[in-house]
Formats: sequence, structure tokens, C-alpha cells
Amino acid sequence: MASVTPLPPPASPAPFYAAAAKVYPREIDGRFSRLRKLAVVLLLGLFYGLAWLDWNGHQGLLFDLPARKFHIFGLTLWPQDFLYLTLLLIVAALSLFFFTALAGRLWCGYACPQTVWTELFVWIEQWTEGSRSQRMKLDRAPWSAAKLLRKGTKQLLWVALALFTGFTFVGYFTPIRSLGSQLLSLSLGPWQSFWVLLYSLATYGNAGFLREQVCKYMCPYARFQSAMFDEDTLVISYDGKRGEPRGARRRGTEPRSLGLGDCIDCTMCVQACPTGIDIRAGLQYECIACGACIDACDEVMDKMGSARGLIRYTTGHALQGARTRLLRPRLLVYALLIGGAVGVLTFSLLTRTPLILDVLRDRNALYREVHGGLIENAYTLKMINLDDRPHRYRLTVSGMPGLGIVVPAGDILLPPGSVNSIPARLAAAAEAAGGVHHIVLTLATVDGSGIAVHENTRFIGPSP
Repeated sequence: MASVTPLPPPASPAPFYAAAAKVYPREIDGRFSRLRKLAVVLLLGLFYGLAWLDWNGHQGLLFDLPARKFHIFGLTLWPQDFLYLTLLLIVAALSLFFFTALAGRLWCGYACPQTVWTELFVWIEQWTEGSRSQRMKLDRAPWSAAKLLRKGTKQLLWVALALFTGFTFVGYFTPIRSLGSQLLSLSLGPWQSFWVLLYSLATYGNAGFLREQVCKYMCPYARFQSAMFDEDTLVISYDGKRGEPRGARRRGTEPRSLGLGDCIDCTMCVQACPTGIDIRAGLQYECIACGACIDACDEVMDKMGSARGLIRYTTGHALQGARTRLLRPRLLVYALLIGGAVGVLTFSLLTRTPLILDVLRDRNALYREVHGGLIENAYTLKMINLDDRPHRYRLTVSGMPGLGIVVPAGDILLPPGSVNSIPARLAAAAEAAGGVHHIVLTLATVDGSGIAVHENTRFIGPSP
């Protein structure tokens, strides 16, 4: 009787989800690293500093949602100025398309808030836990007093930075000095406390805990960036023709004599990458174009006596030996659109009048006859002073001979940011008021500031 060989047990299925391995980016010095540090210092300096800058007696940059006005230094914007926000978003989107088509994910590598705050949190981690090898060794070590001290100090600094970030962010929507006074006196309101804690938690979670996972799995830009790339886009690339086949060798040895390329397979580019990818495998959507791998590779090439640029900013055509065209139609179209949007935005701001006048006719009666043989029309004037200073205005009328203003009789004082509705009555002699007349009401300052608005309306009299 033939023996039956038992079948091996079925292999356990692969897990549907595997926890992401922690990335320990190596500390690298180089031109891109210094540029990235400069961007972090400048951007965070602006974020933490602008909220404390005063301008003309109020906070220089304040988005006062309860009062429905935005103070942007000397400019006060209202909900009626939504057009400017639209134009600004259009300029930002077109600029992102332009720079992505030109040189890849420059925004992600140097200016994205996720990158900037993650870089700052990593600096704190390096200061408290040491270099890459020390951090890896510390995580593998059992818990001890020294480990608890290092980890606790890091977490304490992270939480303090996250709370200060949340406080500063809310300070752009609530005057930051009053917010600070309320915080010191422990009288912070429930909603203010909620938003400070929420943005603090978001900062801590994204920059301290999730880090590169936000860029790899949560950011939508990583998914559609390829639609803006072409073979003439400057991207960080590994020169496979020069680097392969990779292999170790002694310093000063000519690699071609050993049948090797310039890459010594040291993996320094992988260790320096904040997202943990291997750029030698080709361009990947996880790459945030920070340039850390370029600095790491250039440092190794210097030590090995080889030329820099094994990993560099280049184009697909350049790697293939073809001519690169940096100025191409799509870039010119983006540049023209950006220039047009910036021009419209600048012109609109320069010609903006900080005054709104709406004229509403009385709907109860087209006209009425009053003492003295006059025909009178009634209106309601809705006036909004969009300036941050009070102004005294005078109402005048034109477009019809003999038409005068009965009410208001004198000048109109409008406080800064005020919305006023006042009645107005215009009157003309009956013999000149027959039919429908198109007139213009003008509201202008009398204090020499040169602010004036004109509004078209009608004066109606009895049919001739």
C-alpha cells in the first residue's frame, strides 16, 4: 500500500494592515538641508510673530469672525470683499501648478505646514534623544530612568510646542493679547479652550506622531501630482547609468576597474529620507523633494573622491541624454494666468473704495405731493463704512434740474466699521418732476480723504 504524504499546513494569510515602521531620518548637512532649515525658521518666525504685531491701534493680522471683518495690516476686509479671497486662492492654486510643473514638489519639501512642523518636532527629538543610531538604540532598550527622562523630556517639549501653536493659531481669530490675558488668569472661555486644544492636538498628532504617514497616505496632492509632471520637470533623480552596478569599494579605487558604478550601496540616501524611500528605485509619489538624499549622496561622493550629482535635480530627458526644455507652453500658460490674476487682485485693491452705499426706494408710494407744490420721493440709504477710521459724509444728487435733498439735512457721521440705515427724501417742483428721471446719488467725505461712491436710482413724478 502506497504511503500518503501529508500536505503542509496552509500558510497564514498576509495581514490586511501592517503597522508602519518608524522612520529615523539621519542628520545631514548640505545646501538643501541648510535651505530647508532657513525656510523652517522664516516660516515659523512669521507664524509665531505676526500675531503679536500691532498696526494702527489694532492687531496687524486678525480675522475677526464675530465682527465679520478681517484686519490685514492697513487693510480691513468685509464679507462683501469675498472676491479678494477668491482671487488669492486662484493665485495660490496656479502657483502650485506652476512650481510643480517646473521643479516638482517644492511646496511639500520646503513650505508645507506638515513638513515645517515635522522638521521642528524632529529637531526636538534629535536634541533630546540623540543621533539616528542613538534613537534606534534607545527605542530597542528596555525602560529605565535614563530612557524615561529622555522620552519624557521630548514629550513635554512636544506638548508645550503644540499648545503654543494652537494658542497662536486661535490668536489670529481672537485678539492674541486678550487671549493671553484670559489664559494667564484661567478665565479662557469654553469655545476658545476647545479650539486651542483641538489645534494643539492636530499639531502634536500630525507632526509628532503621524509625520511622514500624512504625506504618504493622507495628502491628496501626492496622488495627483503626476498629472503635472512631464519629462522636462526638474525632479530628484538617481543617475542609474552612472551608479549601476552598485557595490562597495575602497576609497580612491576607480569603480570602472572593478566593473562597478559610482554607487557604493551605502544606503545613506535612504537613511536621510524623511519618508523612508529609496530614490534609487525611481521617482515615487512618497518623495517630498526635500533634497536630503542629494546632500547625503554628495557627502559620500566627496569622501570617495567621485563627482557629485549621482543623485540630483534633473529631468527625465536629461537622464536620457535628450535636450531639456524648462520653458514650455504649460509653464507660459500658468505664468500668464498667474500674472493676470495678480494684476486683477492688485488693481482691485488699489481702486477699492472703503464705502458701500445701497439706495432702496420706498415701496409704499411712487411719490407724494407735499406743501409748496413739491413732489417728493422717499428712499432708504444703507451705508457701510469699510474703513478703520470714522468719516463725515455729505449726500448730493445730480441728473435732474431743480432736485434737492430734504433729508438728511446735514452731514452724516459714520464710525469705523459701522452699518447705518437712514431715511432720505428728495423733492422737486411739480412742473419739473413729471415722469421718470434717472438720477445719481453721491456720498462723499468732507474731511479731505477723497472717498466717494455713486449710486444710480430713479425719481418718479406724476405722468405729464
